[in-house]
Amino acid sequence: MTDLRPFGRTGVLLSPLTLGAMNFGRRGNPDHEDCLRIIHRALDEGVTAIDTADVYSQGESEEIVGKALDGGRRDEVFLATKFHGQIGDSPHHRGNSRRWIVREVEQSLRRLRTDWIDLYQVHRPEPETDFDETLGALSDLVHQGKIRYIGTSTFEPSAIVEGQWIAERRGRERVVSEQPPYSILARGIEREVLPVAQRHGLAVIPWSPLAGGWLAGGYHRDLAGPISRRAERFPARFDPRLPENRRKLEAVQELATLVADAGLSLIHLAIAFVLEHPAVTSAIIGPRTVEQLESQLGAVKVRLSRDVLDRIDQIVPPGTTLNPADAGYQPPSLTDPARRRRTAR
Repeated sequence: MTDLRPFGRTGVLLSPLTLGAMNFGRRGNPDHEDCLRIIHRALDEGVTAIDTADVYSQGESEEIVGKALDGGRRDEVFLATKFHGQIGDSPHHRGNSRRWIVREVEQSLRRLRTDWIDLYQVHRPEPETDFDETLGALSDLVHQGKIRYIGTSTFEPSAIVEGQWIAERRGRERVVSEQPPYSILARGIEREVLPVAQRHGLAVIPWSPLAGGWLAGGYHRDLAGPISRRAERFPARFDPRLPENRRKLEAVQELATLVADAGLSLIHLAIAFVLEHPAVTSAIIGPRTVEQLESQLGAVKVRLSRDVLDRIDQIVPPGTTLNPADAGYQPPSLTDPARRRRTAR
């Protein structure tokens, strides 16, 4: 995997695929030795970046990654993790405040068995916390050498721009990357997030290029109900009986015809599509098994023709997310009725 790509304007180069560790641990694959094999296999195949988060199996994912790199491979890897989500039961153990950040980074460093984190990312926005508070704490961690770069995940374009403004006007370290959801079925970021990232020189490392498994070949139009644990836990995104997900099923059926005609696998088509966008640095893949990893690695060698890309645009128009639940984050302005209604008289 020699086709390295620039990580924004930092001077760092990354492989076109990043190994996502969300499925390592009890949330996905509880067999630590098997997870270590996946990590080492990915590194052996030229993957240079690993992405995890403190909330993935409540720290277990970070522990697995740390163990995998502890044998002398840490310097090979651009290591990314995230903070924001709930850890344990305490209401204080979450969020984007300075208080939580300076505490939680120490826990991530310990679990990852490292002295520094290459990319420390704000896992989700938190409108009630001043972003300057967050950037101030993260800037201090950069100056202390505990983290190298600051990133965000699933931020709206206005929040991305606000981060750049705060850094410039208030002397904070700059956010250098955004990690949004992006797939053939969820193309909403093409409207503003990707152009904004290009305008400000941010790297983009999308998550879920396989749309949570929809583009891995396991979903079919004739299914009558939930087909996986994900469908049971997250019906809004995965229950095929819902109209929004029926639209995804129909699109997948058309894509299956397209890949058959083009002589490709659906997995390769999906990942290659994400990598095709000029704003994308590296796509995050999240295999749970070695077999899943092997099925995805070859996507970096696929180049989609103009005819194939045009056909994809016909199936799912540019800028379209078939199911709004796949956007990954809905701001309070949409989820909280009190923010869009005047007090009743």
